[in-house]
Amino acid sequence: MGVFVFLPLVLPLTAWPVARLAEHHLHPRMATWLLTSVSGVLAVCSTLSLALLMVVGTAQLPGNPLPDGWSDPEVREAVPYDEVAGRVAIPTLILVVASCARAAWRHHRVRRRASRALEGLPATSVVVLPDANPYAYALPGRKDRVVVTTAMLANLTGQERRALFAHERAHLTARHHRFLLTVQLAARANPFLRPLRTAVTYTTERWADEEAATRIGSRRVVARAVGKAALTSRGAPSVTLAGFASAGPLPRRVAALLGPAPVARLWPSLFTSAGLAAWGAAAGTTVSALSSANSAVTLFLILKTAPPL
Repeated sequence: MGVFVFLPLVLPLTAWPVARLAEHHLHPRMATWLLTSVSGVLAVCSTLSLALLMVVGTAQLPGNPLPDGWSDPEVREAVPYDEVAGRVAIPTLILVVASCARAAWRHHRVRRRASRALEGLPATSVVVLPDANPYAYALPGRKDRVVVTTAMLANLTGQERRALFAHERAHLTARHHRFLLTVQLAARANPFLRPLRTAVTYTTERWADEEAATRIGSRRVVARAVGKAALTSRGAPSVTLAGFASAGPLPRRVAALLGPAPVARLWPSLFTSAGLAAWGAAAGTTVSALSSANSAVTLFLILKTAPPL
């Protein structure tokens, strides 16, 4: 395995410039899919690497339940600095699993509480709550709903309200909560992926902005609604639920809406900024996946042929 077992742990660092390029130069829909896919693959690869290191580390502990042959010097020689790396990987992997489980449980709990708060109300696609705090968010579930308060509606004109509803329905139609949950879990699995989580939080909002602008036929109205709502919005109840005007640098969103609509391409040319982002992300993810696969197969073969002590 050699150093290949460590590569997936640090390769997410290469995705930082990719996240910036994707935010600025790719269509929001493509940027969201690309960055979410990259985050998920890199997170799985880094977790697999930790698991491989943990096997080596656990085999060194006295009284471990693993086969005796797994602590053979031949196995340990496959991992550089096996004694330190293997033992450090044990608590690290436990922390990763606990952190991801906590994030997933929090997401489930927030959705459940939000759904219970709407029990007894009419089963309509839009729920207006009599609340002095202005906010709006998309609540996915068996019946998707847009939740908005009277205070939020009071701040918007008729056209701006249409923009708000179109924006939130775009979140529900595209299932943006799944993208947000994926990058949230990925960032918990590997902290180097946090910039991609921030980028996807922004691109999902931009994606919904563009869908709303297309639906109502006015980019300027959507920009005005986003700006006005952001000045007073309290935001969504969770980072994995999409909220109107609650995420991403507001000036960039408004500026993008006041400019021309982004061009959607299936896969941009390498000789452009957008192409550099897409191909760079694909290359980094491929290297990480191959490194993890190489390490997993190599360790499996070593463990399988390790002689019993």
